[in-house]
Amino acid sequence: MITFLEGIIDEKQPTHVVLNVGGVGYEVIIPLSSYDRLPAAGERCRILTHDHVREDIHLLFGFMAAEERRVFLLLLGVSGIGPKTALSVLSGMSVREVTVAITSGDVKRLSSISGIGKKTAERMVVELRDKFGAGEILESAAAGHVPAAQEVKLRDAVLALISLGYKRPEAQDMVMRFMTDPAIAGATVEEIVRKALSR
Repeated sequence: MITFLEGIIDEKQPTHVVLNVGGVGYEVIIPLSSYDRLPAAGERCRILTHDHVREDIHLLFGFMAAEERRVFLLLLGVSGIGPKTALSVLSGMSVREVTVAITSGDVKRLSSISGIGKKTAERMVVELRDKFGAGEILESAAAGHVPAAQEVKLRDAVLALISLGYKRPEAQDMVMRFMTDPAIAGATVEEIVRKALSR
């Protein structure tokens, strides 16, 4: 299995890149999010890959970030989603947007992507919602909204609620209400949990 390639970019397009690795040209299919991060043609580049082999086809899918590849592989695990559809999702939405849409059950947002119908979007939510950790979800939802120290407190509050017997999606919903509340800046994890339980 090929897990990454490192070489010189021979050609780059929004849909694929040709990487010259020791005189061998590898065509790697990429999402738009990775295309934006690629260096210029002629420069050295390292691309994380997923080697997709079937009886009649052998394709290499590439990603400039580990989280992109992880979400791609999670999407492949959903019935009805193949590699090209998974790539469409990552080309139409950022990893952060995909994470937020799935964990918040935003079927409308997911089904706005080409190749994803309402039923497939619903399957994505049902099958993947619990695959994301509390930290990832809060990081995605809070990106650009709260300082890193508050993200840690919010994540710990979610974990505390889960330990009290709440299901993960419910605990996340309870805590996410406080993400932009300026009052939590000085609050402890215990105080955030108390506030969440009192509403």
